Amino acid sequence: MAEQNLLEEQGNGRKMSRAPDRSGVFRFLGRFRILIVGILLGLLSLVAIGAYWISSLDIEKLAVPLLTPTQLIDRNGEPSSQMVSVKIEQVSLDQIPLHMQQAIVAVEDKRYYDHTGVDAFGIIRAVFRNVKEGGAAQGGSTITQQLAKNVFLTGEKKFSRKLTEAAYALKIESSYNKDQILEMYLNQIYFGEGQWGIQRAAKRYFGKDTKDLTLAEAALLAALPKAPSRYSPLKNKELALERRNLVLSLMRDEDFISNDEYNQAIAEPIHVLEKVPSDQQNHLLGQYASYTDEVIDEAIELYGFTERQLLAGNLLIYTELDPVVQNAMEATYRNDSLFPISAPDQLVQSGAVIMDPSTGGVRGIVGQRGEHVFRGFNYATQLVRQPGSAFKPLMVYAPALEKGYDAKSILYDGPLDINGYKPENSDHRTLGQVSLRDAVIHSRNIPAVWLLNEIGLSTGKSFVERLGIPLEEDNNLSLALGGLSQGVSPLQMAQSYSIFPNLGTEVPAHTITKITTTDGRVLAEAEVQSTTVLLPENAYAMTELLRDVIREGTGKNAAMDRPVAGKTGTTQLPQSKQFAGITGGAKDAWFVGYTPELVGAVWLGYDNTDSKHYLTTSGGQYPALIFKEMMSLALKGVPVSEFKRPSTGKFNKDNSSKEDQKGKKDKKEKKEKKDKNNKKDKSDKKNKNDKKDKNGKKDKQDKQD
Repeated sequence: MAEQNLLEEQGNGRKMSRAPDRSGVFRFLGRFRILIVGILLGLLSLVAIGAYWISSLDIEKLAVPLLTPTQLIDRNGEPSSQMVSVKIEQVSLDQIPLHMQQAIVAVEDKRYYDHTGVDAFGIIRAVFRNVKEGGAAQGGSTITQQLAKNVFLTGEKKFSRKLTEAAYALKIESSYNKDQILEMYLNQIYFGEGQWGIQRAAKRYFGKDTKDLTLAEAALLAALPKAPSRYSPLKNKELALERRNLVLSLMRDEDFISNDEYNQAIAEPIHVLEKVPSDQQNHLLGQYASYTDEVIDEAIELYGFTERQLLAGNLLIYTELDPVVQNAMEATYRNDSLFPISAPDQLVQSGAVIMDPSTGGVRGIVGQRGEHVFRGFNYATQLVRQPGSAFKPLMVYAPALEKGYDAKSILYDGPLDINGYKPENSDHRTLGQVSLRDAVIHSRNIPAVWLLNEIGLSTGKSFVERLGIPLEEDNNLSLALGGLSQGVSPLQMAQSYSIFPNLGTEVPAHTITKITTTDGRVLAEAEVQSTTVLLPENAYAMTELLRDVIREGTGKNAAMDRPVAGKTGTTQLPQSKQFAGITGGAKDAWFVGYTPELVGAVWLGYDNTDSKHYLTTSGGQYPALIFKEMMSLALKGVPVSEFKRPSTGKFNKDNSSKEDQKGKKDKKEKKEKKDKNNKKDKSDKKNKNDKKDKNGKKDKQDKQD
């Protein structure tokens, strides 16, 4: 019995031990409920705050956006120009073809009619695709968000900006219906080439009203808002065609068009107006259009802005523009007498840059002759042409000075054949030997090629590449004469030559110092890093050689009433059948030069060189005269100064080499000795005359006595 009781007690004990203690669970659930309630209350608070924030957003200017034009500020802190860009011609939705509306929806926001301003599914899809493709392949912005960004926000890539964009989109969707939003979007979106809104885009690209757009034309316009500059049919017709056809395929996938309509539309070639319609000319940019074009390009390439963001307004762009220099350049380019006579059907083109060698600031740009086209081809900054002999100081002579050569070094100037390469001098004569100085000032070809071979092709290439000019594809001695496979622009040449007056230090050329909002918030700022590429004494020696080019050599037409140095460059016509029998013709003519204050580069040539369109001038003629005129006007009233000299090395304080100093010392001693002898002679003569006068007086007195 006792044993049985013991077993029951043990059993009961076991049963009791298995029963859970629920007090801890209840405590946990209680805390969890409190946590859940807290989270819900927090979310409700956020929703309430968000709703209040959204309701407080002002979207009144959505219907008619009024933005302050983007202004360019010059180096003096004064407004110099403005981009008068947001010019809209409003059209109602019933004037916009249905296929134009469908094209935009298909490519920009296919769930447009299903979301309330922010597409959660689109955002998730974009995130997954971006992760998969390892970058920002998609942004997930709806048409409504894009409209909000265009009208109310800047292009900052911040989470807070994206959040504000979404809030505006929700407010817009609660205030307008889908048709109204789509109408505003199509009237305000940027279509490239400075055109805002579908009506101005239709007129710019096709010369017609929106209501008359064909399916293929509508698809092309719908292809543009994502990246207007990239897909512009005026800049890249192949890429524009590819993008247009993508839009058409998306329209077919969404059953907006039939397969037959699709096939018919993709077979249609792209035909757009090359010339800007008269009613759209000159509304984009104020004065200094070429300079403004480069500012836009620099802001896009260096600081990540888009053309739309820059033209939308509410920005201040601080620049290195000097109105005096820019006006001098533009006045020069209006003087047709400074340019060779053009062929009847094609204008001789030209581009020029002037910059400050000590800061890298670009002071002025002229990008073309004739009518300016918004963001058209800029011959000053985008040109890629062979520089001819203007390349010799960079490729040959500066590196040679670094190797120990000097102005008196003797160079070979005879028949030359290096692995089949047989350069000739422009006068087709050889002198046997010439000094380095004479080779530079008379621009002799054979000595330059011979010297490059002596110092090593890799030496010259390395030096030029340090200046920022890539030569990966070039591995031959014709580089000595500017025979590059690609070529250079006036901007690149001016920047490269800036190392000479700046005593071997290169400061990258730039137009922008900073970009801010109109209320002063800094969005981008230049960080210019200088690089030393040449010893100061060698840079100064190069300047002395290039001054002799102006005083005695091929650059005499660039001589001014102040110190100036520079080099001419001329590229010959290609050796092909179409130029057979033509003598004295040239493809390109250059002059690159500098004063102590400014560096300038000028290029001259035809867009398309052929047997009827070629130059009969050289770099020492018209380009040198253009350079002289620009610089003379730009520096009018500026006190004459001397080139900076090295503080150490073989050049001393009186701006001369030790050898020159010794010569000056000998000359001075000789002069002092001569003056001393002259003084002694004068003294002896005076004593002799005094003695003669005294004797004369004595004789007279004796006679009287």
